[in-house]
Amino acid sequence: MPQIVLLTGFAPFGGEHTNPSWEVALQLDGHKFNGVAVKSMRLPVNCRRASQSVIDAIARFAPAAVVGLGQAGGRPVLSLEKIAINLADPHADRERDGGLQGKPVIAGAPDAYFTRLPLPAILRALKRHHIPAAVSLSAGVYVCNTVMYSALHTLRRRRTPAGFIHLPYEAAQAARHRAVASMALATMTAGIEIALETIARAL
Repeated sequence: MPQIVLLTGFAPFGGEHTNPSWEVALQLDGHKFNGVAVKSMRLPVNCRRASQSVIDAIARFAPAAVVGLGQAGGRPVLSLEKIAINLADPHADRERDGGLQGKPVIAGAPDAYFTRLPLPAILRALKRHHIPAAVSLSAGVYVCNTVMYSALHTLRRRRTPAGFIHLPYEAAQAARHRAVASMALATMTAGIEIALETIARAL
């Protein structure tokens, strides 16, 4: 089986008709970077089911890398997540409370994992191409963090790069969110292409 990078995105949620994480992932499905092919997968916005989907996909495809994408409405840049914590709150509106009602993503597992993506190299490459990006220290306590944590835990005994990148609202969503930042889908897609190229070169 040829090497693949598993690229995940989410279905729309919160009354949205689209989710830029899946729109970007779908556009890149089948693309090759340094001989590594992208396998895109759409995840449900549900902590338990999304976690199991990622765990099952890693077992099925044995990917050379895993990159999760998610929507973070209000963030103005591509957010390269550094840390996933072992905490999941299944209610999005509780995320503002820091997950006080949350439970472990995986019972008995470590408190946190650091990303295994080459964040400094990705950040440098994005800035060279003038794509707004920054390192983030919080992937939240909802499904995005759950997916990142589940992937890193599943791959804990391997050297497989894995991590997560949050995307802003897509420009087409700005009509519903006029007071917050958004970004053109083409810009986000270009940014994730650059990230995947950087990851593939490091394999």
